[in-house]
Amino acid sequence: MSYNISTINEVIGGKLVQFSKDDAIDFLLLDSRRLIFPETSLFFALQGPRRDGGRYIAELYRRGVRNFVVSAGAAAEQMSVMNEANIILVDDTLAALQQLAAWHRMQYSLPVIGITGSNGKTIVKEWLNQLLEDQYHIVRSPKSFNSQIGVPLSVWQIQAVHELAIFEAGISKPGEMSRLERVIRPTIGLFTNIGEAHSEGFASRAEKAAEKLGLFDQAQVLIYCNDQPETVEAIQRWNKTQLFAWGHGDGAAVRIDQVTKDTGWTRVTGVYEGEAFSFSIPFTDEASIENALHCCAVLFYLKIPAGTIQEKLHRLAPIAMRLELKSGINHCSIINDSYSADLSSLSIALDFLSQQQQHERRTVILSDILESGKSDTDLYSEVARALEQKRVDRLIAIGPRIAAAAPAFWQWFSGECIFLGSVEEFRADVHQFHFHDETILIKGARVFEFEEIDKLLTEKIHQTIMEVNLGAMAQNLSAYRQVLQPSTRMMAMVKAFGYGSGSFEIANLLQFHGVDYLGVAYADEGVVLRKGGIRMPIMVMNTEGSSYDSLVEYNLEPVIYSFSLMQSFDYWLKKEGITAFPVHIELETGMNRLGFPVEQLDDLMKALPAAAFKVQSVFSHLAASEDPGQDDFSKRQAETYLSAVGRLQSVLGYPFIRHIANSAGIVRHPEMQLDMVRLGIGLYGIDSAESSRVELQEVSTLKTTIAQIKHLHDGDTIGYNRRGIAAAGTVTATVRIGYADGYNRRLGNGAGKMWINGHLAPTIGIISMDMTMIDITGIPGVREGDEVIVFGKELSVRQLAIWAQTIPYEILTSVSQRVKRVYFEE
Repeated sequence: MSYNISTINEVIGGKLVQFSKDDAIDFLLLDSRRLIFPETSLFFALQGPRRDGGRYIAELYRRGVRNFVVSAGAAAEQMSVMNEANIILVDDTLAALQQLAAWHRMQYSLPVIGITGSNGKTIVKEWLNQLLEDQYHIVRSPKSFNSQIGVPLSVWQIQAVHELAIFEAGISKPGEMSRLERVIRPTIGLFTNIGEAHSEGFASRAEKAAEKLGLFDQAQVLIYCNDQPETVEAIQRWNKTQLFAWGHGDGAAVRIDQVTKDTGWTRVTGVYEGEAFSFSIPFTDEASIENALHCCAVLFYLKIPAGTIQEKLHRLAPIAMRLELKSGINHCSIINDSYSADLSSLSIALDFLSQQQQHERRTVILSDILESGKSDTDLYSEVARALEQKRVDRLIAIGPRIAAAAPAFWQWFSGECIFLGSVEEFRADVHQFHFHDETILIKGARVFEFEEIDKLLTEKIHQTIMEVNLGAMAQNLSAYRQVLQPSTRMMAMVKAFGYGSGSFEIANLLQFHGVDYLGVAYADEGVVLRKGGIRMPIMVMNTEGSSYDSLVEYNLEPVIYSFSLMQSFDYWLKKEGITAFPVHIELETGMNRLGFPVEQLDDLMKALPAAAFKVQSVFSHLAASEDPGQDDFSKRQAETYLSAVGRLQSVLGYPFIRHIANSAGIVRHPEMQLDMVRLGIGLYGIDSAESSRVELQEVSTLKTTIAQIKHLHDGDTIGYNRRGIAAAGTVTATVRIGYADGYNRRLGNGAGKMWINGHLAPTIGIISMDMTMIDITGIPGVREGDEVIVFGKELSVRQLAIWAQTIPYEILTSVSQRVKRVYFEE
């Protein structure tokens, strides 16, 4: 359903300060980087603590957008040059977005399942879709769109064809759920659980539970598990609608009598409405069992017979909660999203594809899109236009319906089109497609089994891999931005192969999220980034005479830290006829590593004005910003630096950027944030200040697998020099990681541990070049081929550094290049 701009203006209570024509609106746009359909999009210029959507209005107008919702100040600034635009002025653009979505929701009378809780929301939503999609045309939240912004975008998807809606809602502070309730207005409520997630905004769990339950104030029923005392207590205090519980107690509508785990499966028996049932669930972990039983309770409430539920449960499959980016054959990059195909997730995947700049060429391998509720002509015309907007070069379409819609692609998509009937045809013809030096998005409905395509195109790799969570990195970046002064810019340090996490893959993310500068150690690191499509300013910390050509060719900005370097580079630039080349001046204030000492400041002040430079910034390094015992020294460093900067400013006669704060300094010394800060290890989830001001997630997970399991006898020895000695009944696992992969030799002989099957297993014997032995005695269910976590969520890199008697920086940067990196975004 489309709404005219005049109708939307009435709905949100705005003022049409400029009106061109009564355009029809199909799409809501919040992010200029995600524009696909400019003619029918309405842009909401949202205001954030560091980002003003109003800054992007002029750009969007140039790109064809003609409809805008703005708050005071933004409209007048843009009106003079936007004669063909419709501009609606409101007090609060976020409130207007939510109001429009809430009104849209009320145009439809259909059952709406609203899901909230501390954990499991997205899994339960996706599993309900798997279980019910053969009975209903379903609209649901894309991925984890459960925020104040994500929920309105989810609800906006409702169309007349839909018969059931499933939306999730998440909150982080009091007062938020009432706004989401008006947007979703669920008829059926599902409360998953109450836990520690997102607790920082609440005084207690009870307060958080009460806030979450507000989603169901107008619902007809609330479904929940009555095995959880905190949930039950919160619901009893709330007590606003009919209750439908599942659990082990007699008070449950769906009573669970027995849960028995077997290899890969869990059998659940119980009683509903006096009838016994027995279900087999294809998972054995507690979280999956709980999530599956939430789904069973919903299906029982919808009057679906127990026998049918059992049949449906066999369809349940793990939910791919992430997009993976990894190395492919012939220097390709592979984005694997081979688990679902619908318009919403395709849009997200295309956004991720467009972020990747390492290859000029882009290919999309796409299956039929099932159960869209649109005619195939309309559906694939929309897909074709999205591919064109995202500058895709080639489409390989697999499936009978997408092939039948070929005319839509020929009309709307200018790239190459190849249509195949099946994955088998793709496998047979794969060598004819000549994949090389391109980024390939694999996007398919589960029934098409595109995992086979992923296997064909993915580079064969060592079973030890480092997973890098790009979503966690973006969240860490956001966490630091929230503690910055509004005018302070951000430089992100991506030296040393991005602290071991990768170079252009990380830089792509930072460029997408609007970081102001990148910092690298050497010019060749900057060259790799430029070749990978990174356009943002790059500062090179360690400048060498052999790199002058590269600095100029690739527009890299060197740090000048000594008179010998300054004179050498100045001479080279003048010889080449280059003037005003951007450089950064490093001052020595106490680190005693690199930089002009303040004693040489007078000479520097005389030399700089005559040099062929344009000073972009003047900076220094804090030596001990993370240490409270060194705060006086840090303050003296800052005072020395600011005094020197003031004197340099007086002779240069133009402004430059001042920066001295690193990751710890950002948090512990906010007065030192100045014009820019340099974010390093904090970006990767390590809080070197050990503060509570920023909530970080570790970005990297190093994992390997078990090559062999051995059952040893008393006195058997393990490894080189026979340093490991077995007791009777000792069981060891040999895992595929050694010091050549970056696993520190100091972690041998029990100093280090690895995580397997929920237990810590100590090393035994000396670390070898390619292998390490761990003691798995007493750990149940371990098999050859099982995954082993070296560090990650379960075992912090900080803890590993303590065991190795070093620092997290060394652990991360020591992971060798032969360990393949796999990037994913949740």
